[in-house]
Amino acid sequence: MKVFLHLSKEEQRKRFLERIDEPEKNWKFSLADIHERGFWKQYMKAYEECLAATSTRHAPWYVVPADDKKNARLIVSQIVLDSLKGLKMAYPPTTPQRRRELQAIRKRLS
Repeated sequence: MKVFLHLSKEEQRKRFLERIDEPEKNWKFSLADIHERGFWKQYMKAYEECLAATSTRHAPWYVVPADDKKNARLIVSQIVLDSLKGLKMAYPPTTPQRRRELQAIRKRLS
């Protein structure tokens, strides 16, 4: 399971401005971010090619719209929950021999 959080170019712009305007977020911003933003179309093409080439039935990519952080987190949480349920995990059954061993240990602890 792989999750790609897709942010729109406009939302990225808004978040960059917040990082500049809010002192507690200044550490999140670098001039290199602006340089890389100039390659937006190339990044989108590369992401599309990567996701298409590496998504499989057993390890799919989930592309999650991430402009709304709370909603994105809910979506990712649901993907994780659904994936875990799909594993159908269970504790291994205890054999009669193992149960006898545990009972013998229990007596020693009493």
